[in-house]
Amino acid sequence: MNIVHICADPQPMEEAASKQIAASFFASIIGQNENAKISNIDLTLDVPAPYTTEEFRNFWYPVLIDGYVPTKEEEEASVYAQEQANAVSSQDILVLTMPMWNYSMPAMMKSWVDHVLAPGLLFEVGPQGNVPKHNIKKLVLLISSHEVFTEADPRDGLTPALENSFEDIGINDISVIWADGQNPKTHVDFETRKAMAIEAAEELAEEICEDFA
Repeated sequence: MNIVHICADPQPMEEAASKQIAASFFASIIGQNENAKISNIDLTLDVPAPYTTEEFRNFWYPVLIDGYVPTKEEEEASVYAQEQANAVSSQDILVLTMPMWNYSMPAMMKSWVDHVLAPGLLFEVGPQGNVPKHNIKKLVLLISSHEVFTEADPRDGLTPALENSFEDIGINDISVIWADGQNPKTHVDFETRKAMAIEAAEELAEEICEDFA
């Protein structure tokens, strides 16, 4: 079982609920499957390069314009995206860890997603739509937020965006573990909510280990 973990939480572990959930999730994975291989990409350290016009042309113009050949400059602008796609395409499971910021994902995560979800990387555009070019069978979202959210909450601009984007490239097995209400000033039960999310993450890890045994 090969897992790649993309983290976009800049806070230290003791302050980052999403990182604490991730730590428990992976500890449970390793405890049940010592052969699990986990690779980590910390977007606060390996910050995504800016998404440029040249990169867009490199990936999308050959799809949109018959016979288009990217320039050397356009190819060079796409090196980061290629490297990141290579790091995840052969994995079995993709885990994204992040806090919710302004009802959406952190900019570094949005930038990373924009880079890797491009034709020729994790998918090709065929006559009938997108054709996957990856081995990813499952997506796990580990999220924290200051506010409390209900199911299908219209304020949630994070999970629908990621779920729709990855379903579009053939990843339909998606699990979300969410520690909401993490503002101690407004939610006195924030520790209880986090503990529930951690327990759910550990249960999910057990299910995954059984599925990939």
